Amino acid sequence: MKNVRNILVLVSMLVVVAGCSSTGGGSFTDSRWKCAAVLGAAGGGFGAIDDSDAAVTGALIGAGIGALFCGGKDTDGDGVKDSKDECPGTPPGSPVDERGCEFDDDGDGVVNSEDRCPDTPAGVEVDSRGCELDSDGDGVGNSKDQCPGTPAGAKVDAKGCELDSDGDGVVDSRDRCPGTAKGTPVDNSGCDLEKEYTLHGVNFEFDSAKLTSNSTHVLDEALKILKRHPDLKVEIAGHTDSVGSAEYNQGLSERRAKSVYDYLTANGAKAASLSYKGYGESAPKADNGTKEGRAENRRVEFRH
Repeated sequence: MKNVRNILVLVSMLVVVAGCSSTGGGSFTDSRWKCAAVLGAAGGGFGAIDDSDAAVTGALIGAGIGALFCGGKDTDGDGVKDSKDECPGTPPGSPVDERGCEFDDDGDGVVNSEDRCPDTPAGVEVDSRGCELDSDGDGVGNSKDQCPGTPAGAKVDAKGCELDSDGDGVVDSRDRCPGTAKGTPVDNSGCDLEKEYTLHGVNFEFDSAKLTSNSTHVLDEALKILKRHPDLKVEIAGHTDSVGSAEYNQGLSERRAKSVYDYLTANGAKAASLSYKGYGESAPKADNGTKEGRAENRRVEFRH
């Protein structure tokens, strides 16, 4: 009779577990040990109807069933029970690891199901789609972009650098003279470099060879020309107006030309390709009788 009662207890416990597990939503069967305790108590209650020995047996049977069959709910259906699932809510059909988390094969922090750019190289920064960042929007990812900061809309090569169709060293978006013959020295607009190229905006302190602070920007632009044509022989020519003696102006123009030479060579220009010379007041371009004319005559030029 006791054996029959024990069998009934076992069947009852299984029915309870099956019924609770099928309802979902946080029943006591979600926790293995809570379930064991509840079913152990229930089993003991069933057994107590018979006698104390049956109560102990029922409690053991109930606890055993709880420990074996409870805690097995898998809410998101990914094959990993809720009690071990560190990533609940996985999309249906997504392969997961033993923790219940989706795979991220390229290790970029974006799981496979959301990764629109699989096989991203290790260490590359990506956006929410798993695609490499392209800060300047030129179509070349940051890790391969050798020319960051490309202007919007500019055509680039595979390295992310703007195209220079005529090969003159000035990119197409800045080239005002496309189609320049190969080897022709050009200015920063991509046009033929004048034989006497005036460095407009290069000025000096009064009666001095010291460059003014706003002259460096002009000289930095001039550096681009020299670095683009490192073997071009260039003379830096200094000129003054006619105020003062011709001898004094000759020396002043020489010192000013050297100041420009020193700045350019100190900042990367090829010294072997440069020379400097002062011409004093001997080569005016405008009328020294006017303030405007004298200002125009005080100048520095590239001659090649």
